[in-house]
Amino acid sequence: MQVTETLSQGLKRAYKVVLPVGDLSARLESQLNEMKNKAQIKGFRPGKVPLGHLRKMYGKSIMAEVMQEAVNEANRKIIDDNSLRLAREPKIDFPEDQAEIEKALSAEGDLAYSVNIEVLPKFDIGQFDDISLEKLVVEIPESEVDDAVLRMADRNRTFTVRDAGGYAEKGDKVSIDFVGKIDGEVFEGGSGTDIDVVLGSNTFIPGFEEQLEGIKVGEARVVNVTFPAEYNAAHLAGKAASFDVTAKVISFPGEVTIDDEFAKGFGLDDLAKLREAVRANLEGEFSRMSREKLKRTLLDTLDGRYSFDLPESLVEQEFNGIWSQVESEQQRSGKTFADENTTEEAARTDYRKIAERRVRLGLLLAEVGEKAEVKVTDDELSAALVERVRQFPGQEKAVWDYYRNNAEALASVRAPLFEEKVVDHIVGQAKVSERKVSKDEILKAVQEDETKA
Repeated sequence: MQVTETLSQGLKRAYKVVLPVGDLSARLESQLNEMKNKAQIKGFRPGKVPLGHLRKMYGKSIMAEVMQEAVNEANRKIIDDNSLRLAREPKIDFPEDQAEIEKALSAEGDLAYSVNIEVLPKFDIGQFDDISLEKLVVEIPESEVDDAVLRMADRNRTFTVRDAGGYAEKGDKVSIDFVGKIDGEVFEGGSGTDIDVVLGSNTFIPGFEEQLEGIKVGEARVVNVTFPAEYNAAHLAGKAASFDVTAKVISFPGEVTIDDEFAKGFGLDDLAKLREAVRANLEGEFSRMSREKLKRTLLDTLDGRYSFDLPESLVEQEFNGIWSQVESEQQRSGKTFADENTTEEAARTDYRKIAERRVRLGLLLAEVGEKAEVKVTDDELSAALVERVRQFPGQEKAVWDYYRNNAEALASVRAPLFEEKVVDHIVGQAKVSERKVSKDEILKAVQEDETKA
């Protein structure tokens, strides 16, 4: 085997490989001899089939396997001899002239081909003890627990049908049929039957619920509203619409006593235990928000600190994934780049920068994790997989088997676990200060991050 490096530029490497016909022929002869002892061909006794006959019948197919094995061995040797860390699988370019391939398959000529490789960048990680991070800590007042318990009570409130002739008041639940129109034309998705709406819940389009106050069973009304400018269906956003509404059932809310019996309805011993559970849930929710804020700040810091060449293939793969999501979202919402005050060209530039950021941070975190010997244990992976399976009720076994039998799918579960552990490793070396904030402050901080993202 002859290997000649033809390119070494940035992260790209290229090699010309020549597999001599003598080596390929020797491998072919070895395979044919092994076959001769096992072949059972009509007209020949076992082990007595002439090599020439086997070569004539199976020579090309066996040589194809021999060539593939030789190519794989050559690739491994190139990688090992040059201590290469691959960003992707090697790209093999065989001769375009089919006659050359035929000569090699017939053991009449050398096999010459090229190997194109993209390697991972080398960079110095350095230390993280000069990074300063701020951890937001939310103090949860008793009033916040009170509000959460009240929301639970509202969600579990029973409703009683009003007497005939009664009219709907704020807080009542009204079952309605409606047909929506824009410019007098019925629009898709704008009609509903037996839809429950609690007046004052603000779950419908702004202004819709208020116009139902005072309605009676059997009464029909026209409700005029305007869809919000940021409505998720672009073809409706900002447009005025009218709804022909008919009230079918009106129910008033029952009283809910928040006491030990109320708590027992949630499987807890008493109201004190319920409040403890609510507080723990709120603390967990705000702790998650704080963690996400801290992580984003850290990733922003790392993104600005490190600069190194990125494998084009990884950036392209990441960009294609992002762009596919963008196109799917546009098809779903009906929005265009113009609706976002941009152009496709500008959007591609922005999303490519996002792809580059993700690849850069991914390579950095992988390198940090490898150097720090960060591992995801089997128990951690199984626990995460169980959580993933729970998202598919009734299909648990099929989903479990899919992940367990699909290495790539299982890697998608392992990857975020690994990333979180690496982030913990870096945070453990950084200077972290705590700042107490209110619920509104952390919600605002999270919203700003989401807007920025």
